[in-house]
Amino acid sequence: MAQTKSPSRSSLDRFSPINLKPVQDDAWSNIFKPPPNETAEEKRERIARQQEAQRISREIDEGILESKKLFDKKKKAIKVLLLGQAESGKSTMLRNFQLAFCPTYFHGEALIWKTIIQLNLIGSVKKLLSIVEDELEISGPRSRSPTGSTSSSLSDHHRRTRMRLLPLLSMETNLTRQLLPEHYDPLRTPEICVRAGSGWKTVLEKVTLERRVYPTGQRRPMTSDGRSKDDPTLVLAASKNDIISLWEDEIVREVLKRRGVRLEDSPGFFLTDTARIATVDYEPTEADIVRARLRTFGVEEHRFLQDNGSEWYIYDVGGSRSMRPQWVPYFDDVQAIIFLAPLSFNQVLEEDRQVNRLEDSIYLWKEVCSNPLLARANIILFLNKMDILQKTLAAGIKVATYVPSYGSTPNDVENVTKYFKEKFRAYHKRLSPRPRTFFCHETSAIDTKATQAVLAGVRDGILRHHLEELNVI
Repeated sequence: MAQTKSPSRSSLDRFSPINLKPVQDDAWSNIFKPPPNETAEEKRERIARQQEAQRISREIDEGILESKKLFDKKKKAIKVLLLGQAESGKSTMLRNFQLAFCPTYFHGEALIWKTIIQLNLIGSVKKLLSIVEDELEISGPRSRSPTGSTSSSLSDHHRRTRMRLLPLLSMETNLTRQLLPEHYDPLRTPEICVRAGSGWKTVLEKVTLERRVYPTGQRRPMTSDGRSKDDPTLVLAASKNDIISLWEDEIVREVLKRRGVRLEDSPGFFLTDTARIATVDYEPTEADIVRARLRTFGVEEHRFLQDNGSEWYIYDVGGSRSMRPQWVPYFDDVQAIIFLAPLSFNQVLEEDRQVNRLEDSIYLWKEVCSNPLLARANIILFLNKMDILQKTLAAGIKVATYVPSYGSTPNDVENVTKYFKEKFRAYHKRLSPRPRTFFCHETSAIDTKATQAVLAGVRDGILRHHLEELNVI
């Protein structure tokens, strides 16, 4: 006798209305269900909370949507990296870019750069005073002659001049500490340093802003003419004659020459402009702002909107060895790299005195050319600081002394430039993951007109390459 099988329940039966829990027992509904015996006041508060939660939810959704729009817009923008070792001229090149294509923004920051230029001048005075102090200590009081001079020919006149200029150093230390407050050590950070995104421009705005009134009604400590106590203008103006006298002193110049010190070759050098800068009514020129030296820790992003509607992002990254690992995240989706390589064949790295600057530049160039993340990016080489190369060669310094492979090739600007350009070209061709055009320009970033002409051509080339990648042309 055949056995009858009890009908099996279909998947639909398991979810039939008789098996579903009543809506009032649903956990999600219980959250919003009014509590029993709710009063009218409690109901108003509950509804207000729900409305506030909905408002916050809408704001979050709108924020996510806006972020997505900005991300999509940024993906279409042109992104350029400024790469190179520390003191290669990246920030100077960036200011040239601002001056050429965003002059309103450039001139709007003139007061901030005025203080940086003043600090650059004080920094050079600081180096000068340090050398004078060393010379005076070496000679010592016992070696003074009856005329009051020491064995190094420095006299009490130099000692007194140094003492009168010391207030400048305390002012520089105070301002530098404000710009880089964390872990500030004047021995480890001898020049002006700022951290990207730290609000350093706000600090300098407070210094230059006269008669600033705070919400409490209290004024920032001021001088008699209404300047901030941190503003170096008055102290510099009072020290102008002493600075000029010390810098132009023949005995001091002889000491510098004997020690092999060339302050005029260092970035941010303004000692020869003291008569113009150390005045109460000093206003920086465009060339002053471009020449100013400010060392940056970290990565700074700068956005530019061109007249043709194209949007650009330029990333200025720190070039010292400790900061180079921070470069990699910015390699993704970058259209072009401007690589600055000064032909400083006779200089060494500040962070490692055993490493030649030019050798380090070539090493970095090889790393950038061979990086697969940058295979589609145009790499534009700027052989920068050509003005310093000319002065170095004119002083009789031989390239072969530092680069033996240079051999007996003529020691002039044309041949030296050609030799190193071919080295960079060869590495670019051999190490690039895919064939690409070699672009090279000889620049002196402090020559604003010539550099802007170069940048205009570079900008047009980058834009054309970008449009080709987007299949627009």
